[in-house]
Amino acid sequence: MDSINWNAEWNTKELYQKTVQNCDYCGDESPIPKTGVACGPILRLIEVDYTKNVYRGSMLIVMVGEDTAPVVKFWGQNVESGNGSQPSIEGEFRPHMFYSERDCYFYRYPIELELQEAELDARYTVDGESKPHYRFYIPSRTQNFNTISYSCNGFSLSVDTSVFKGSMWFDILNKHAKVRYHVMLGGGDQIYADSIKLYCASFKAWLEEKDPFKKFSSRLTPEMRSGMDSFYLKAYLEWYGFGYWKGATPKARTTQACFPIAMATIPSINVWDDHDIIDGFGSYSHSFMKNEVFSAVGKAAYKYYMLFQHHVSIEEKTAYLEDPMWILGKRKGEYIGEQSHSVFTRLGPKWGMLGLDCRTERKLKEIVRRETYDRVFARLEKEVHREKLDHLMVMLGVPIAYPRLVWLEWLFSSRLLAPLKYLSKKGIIASSLVNEFNGDVEVLDDLNDHWCARHHKKERNYLIARLQDFGAQYGVRITILSGDVHLATVGRFRSKLHTHHLTSSHEQDAQEIVDSPENDPRLIFNVVSSAVVNTPPPNAMANLLQRRSGIHHFDRDTDEDVVPLFKVDTDGHKRTNFSFMNRRNWSDLIPVEHVLQNPYLRERFKLTIGDQHRPGLTVSVQTTKDAERVVKSELGKQDVTYPVTPEGIVVTLHIEKDNMDPSSDTVDYSLVVPELADAGRKLSHTGMKHGEGQK
Repeated sequence: MDSINWNAEWNTKELYQKTVQNCDYCGDESPIPKTGVACGPILRLIEVDYTKNVYRGSMLIVMVGEDTAPVVKFWGQNVESGNGSQPSIEGEFRPHMFYSERDCYFYRYPIELELQEAELDARYTVDGESKPHYRFYIPSRTQNFNTISYSCNGFSLSVDTSVFKGSMWFDILNKHAKVRYHVMLGGGDQIYADSIKLYCASFKAWLEEKDPFKKFSSRLTPEMRSGMDSFYLKAYLEWYGFGYWKGATPKARTTQACFPIAMATIPSINVWDDHDIIDGFGSYSHSFMKNEVFSAVGKAAYKYYMLFQHHVSIEEKTAYLEDPMWILGKRKGEYIGEQSHSVFTRLGPKWGMLGLDCRTERKLKEIVRRETYDRVFARLEKEVHREKLDHLMVMLGVPIAYPRLVWLEWLFSSRLLAPLKYLSKKGIIASSLVNEFNGDVEVLDDLNDHWCARHHKKERNYLIARLQDFGAQYGVRITILSGDVHLATVGRFRSKLHTHHLTSSHEQDAQEIVDSPENDPRLIFNVVSSAVVNTPPPNAMANLLQRRSGIHHFDRDTDEDVVPLFKVDTDGHKRTNFSFMNRRNWSDLIPVEHVLQNPYLRERFKLTIGDQHRPGLTVSVQTTKDAERVVKSELGKQDVTYPVTPEGIVVTLHIEKDNMDPSSDTVDYSLVVPELADAGRKLSHTGMKHGEGQK
């Protein structure tokens, strides 16, 4: 087959111009064609089975107006062999039409390839057409994955998108050409579907009903159900097919043309969050969530989440319920009426990935059922007995190591606000103070969503304790990946040293753990990367979080804090907010061995095995003298270095430098995560507040 001319920078004039907001599809006219390909190709990673030496994935193509599946041919070769060499594998991905609706036909192309001795450059054509991005990379059987983590992939309804001339997806594609990413982990809010309350007429009419009794006694009609399905189908086709979205105002429009391109060249694994449904779904009162109309929104969103983000229909028993990648909830979620679908796969012979479904079972006072946690940890134990794990990445949509804002929860749920809420509902004052769903203060659902909310703190501590116990027992370093909050930060759990109850020998052991993070079984980072598209919060919110981010005591032996990663701003000036960067961002996790082997990464990071790495800027920007004078005394005990170890991970947060610059340059802040050196420890969780200690 003819080779594809791979442009290393992806910097063609056409692609570059499409990253600017005022493009052809930013008006009211939908980009969905009358006939032909409406969406795709979209690549998905299902699992990698190292006992069978098999890589499994799928490709999704949605046709509209015609039920003929495109022909997809593929071939692959060693990445080092060059364009002129003969392919080592070639064939055709066979289509299966697994769903159809409203003249739209969903085709899934199963991908099942044998892992090779070298990294594979797999290329494909669609009906004979080849494009530079019609290719993806499969690591060798001995390589762990170069991994992207992102979240909040869309704008809120009233955001003026014209102030964002760049695209983080353009930056991702530029980095991909040099790094070769193997998988993208979508941490939630892959689509912003809140506009259902604007563009689904029957649901909009229900929301605007003024009579509370009439509103909450309403029954779901066939017209409502059909309208919801129509909305989500159209929203996904526009966003996943063209990167097109429109919000509440003429300025709330965007086309993120690089997003569908990235989906066609980097396979994805996703979990979902509230904006994949509607803002706050699951975190309102039980009586409201049980309303037949509102719960139907969750049911409709779930159907299209599974179709577009997982390439399966809820009507398919085999793909939906029996695939080994799933960890299914025992019972159906109360509002959505489906089993939770958590995800596990290997991301290399020594890496694992758990995507915890934190939305399907979610209630105001519960995120995941206890019996589901038992199933999740039973699966993890099965995996470590089957094959060694050095690292486990856990995807949680909402940060779990994050400052507490309990006083705001108390304020916004206080009866003292009742008169103001009443006047706001009547439109007399501050109509935006309360939401149109159940009349609560608008931001209360965001606070209730958090793991540190008063309703969830006990469950949160239970999950952290079980993760720590699992990691300590089996020698697995755990890193949690989260999004949701529209800024970048890294939370941290770690052992603390206290000598008043230790003998001298135990004190020496404890000191060695504190001084050597690679030996610390309690060390867990929570990498928070958000948002890849949406607008960041104001400086006042980021500064509030900084003030609330001191050292907390998780239990008698574990401290919880935030890594001071952002000592220097993207323009080189010293920052007083060391821990929270309120700019658009995305992150990646690269094995140390890949950093040392890749010329681009080797030059960028300048790492050496055995070095001590201080979290912060990856490549120095032109810093001011103030920035250079940041000293350890200003950061105290939170400023810790981490050793560069052979099985470690380099985590990088790519921070947007200038949102008005179409070149979309980012400044990189990195952290080295060492593997856990030993196993077999049994941890105590005495002294934990709001928890039950060990299971």
